[in-house]
Amino acid sequence: MENFEDLGFSKVDYDREKRQGFPEVIYGEGKAIEHIGPIMGKLIDRHGKVMVTRLDAEKAEHLLGLFPEAEYDRISRILTVGKPELAFGGQVMVLAAGTSDLFVAEEAALTAEWMGCNVRRLYDVGVAGIDRLLAYRDEITRASVLIVVAGMEGALPSVVGGLVERPVIAVPTSIGYGAHLEGITPLLAMMSSCASGMSVVNIDNGFGAAYQAAMIMKLVSEGVHHESPIS
Repeated sequence: MENFEDLGFSKVDYDREKRQGFPEVIYGEGKAIEHIGPIMGKLIDRHGKVMVTRLDAEKAEHLLGLFPEAEYDRISRILTVGKPELAFGGQVMVLAAGTSDLFVAEEAALTAEWMGCNVRRLYDVGVAGIDRLLAYRDEITRASVLIVVAGMEGALPSVVGGLVERPVIAVPTSIGYGAHLEGITPLLAMMSSCASGMSVVNIDNGFGAAYQAAMIMKLVSEGVHHESPIS
């Protein structure tokens, strides 16, 4: 069986799940609707499910006509076929500083759910009203992996990182005023954080953060132990 299928305009990667643990996900932005549909069909035939990210409402409406079983979320701009099945123990918590960041937070939350994670959402807990965050401190410290989404100056992940002993994945967003530089300012702030155990993904990349979180949860659930190469 071939590892991929050449459709001319696309090479559909059937082997992605075997190599990386999750099937190929379609990035919808910039793709022609005439291309997305056939790719979706091939992935559904092979895996029984598919996810399309960054899909505008007009394209989604067309695809819903082709795939009536699909579901579309307008906030995250994600279209999925196949219900998520809980595959891992523990919990991924997605925190968002403000409601303007929800398009990124929901992209992360829905992606993590689709990949088999138990997801807890905690939104509008930015540092401008720190009591809102601290009111949930016990829940925050119980999470297995935390995805923390913030725009403006990007302070929230550093604060969360100082409260927990679990991996924190920081996601800068393009939300903010002029000197925010469409996400560059929080990106650099997060990369410069003194909070240990924190990693940073690209601006608005909720999908990438969720993928990383799901890989961590998958590794833990498998109980993988590698022998040291040093004898």
